Amino acid sequence: MRIGLVGTGRIGASHAAAIAARPEVSELLLADADGDRAREVAGRVGAHTAGDIATLLAPGAVDGLVITAATSAHPELILAGVRAGIPVFCEKPVAPDVPGTVDVLQEVEKSGIPVHIGFMRRFDAGYTRARQALRDGELGELHRVHAVTCDAAPPPAAYIPTSGGIFRDCHVHDFDILRWVTGREVDEVHAYGANRGAAYFAEAGDVDTTAAVLRMDDGTMVTLQGSRYNGGGYDVRMELAGSRGTIAVGLDERAPLVSAEPGVGFPAGEPWQEFWSRFTPAYEAEIGAFIEMVANKGESPCTVADALEAVLVADAADKSMREGRPVRVAEVRPEP
Repeated sequence: MRIGLVGTGRIGASHAAAIAARPEVSELLLADADGDRAREVAGRVGAHTAGDIATLLAPGAVDGLVITAATSAHPELILAGVRAGIPVFCEKPVAPDVPGTVDVLQEVEKSGIPVHIGFMRRFDAGYTRARQALRDGELGELHRVHAVTCDAAPPPAAYIPTSGGIFRDCHVHDFDILRWVTGREVDEVHAYGANRGAAYFAEAGDVDTTAAVLRMDDGTMVTLQGSRYNGGGYDVRMELAGSRGTIAVGLDERAPLVSAEPGVGFPAGEPWQEFWSRFTPAYEAEIGAFIEMVANKGESPCTVADALEAVLVADAADKSMREGRPVRVAEVRPEP
């Protein structure tokens, strides 16, 4: 199997290493506007470089296309792959905004070509276990959910103005995994934001600290907290409490927590500091799922339609924060 990858920045290079390690992949071809960077990554992971995207999309050149380029290029690249009849994996988001996402969705659905959007938490062992526990009835009737996503350190100042804001850039992962684990849709969001750190967040019209209450379509209440500044480390967790029990995702030896209770030494490990090390097995499993999808001509485990639902919740949260009121997801959903 031959796989093409576009975009060899930090996450692209990491995905390239994961792809190159797959025994099913006979050749990995890399393309990037920065040719030197592509060659450096290719040499490091044992891949080859392609001159440009047109080379990757030539008939018979590759069996699958992985997109880890800049967000602004995602729609064009996804559609180029689909038009060439090539199954596509693309890091989130599908597009910079909802209208762009809808345009991509419409063409992808008409094409019948599978497109896998990269929400890696769906492949994390903890979230998978929580989802199964809920479906097996182990937790009983779900009463409440709490989610946390906190970065140990903020992104660079230059990234924030083009990020789409913390709800679209960061919490969209929480919104997707909430849907996937519970099997329910978000009906309404009441979100808040604050700036507790560097001025560049406020200057870009963004916030660095968040809190939200979400109401699911079955009435289940969800609370969400987030921060770009978490001195304890990189903290991503989810707690699901039901009538029979409670389960927690992310509560491991490296959770960046300290107990205030006497005699309690858990967690005792070195706290997580960034997303890739925390989710390395999930990223690798995600790429494995894409390779399997290509090999078996199967269905996408995370579709463009799934990505649209997550970003609609993010848009509702952003609108709620800015307008100071609860916002139903139906308010931001585009007309059919």
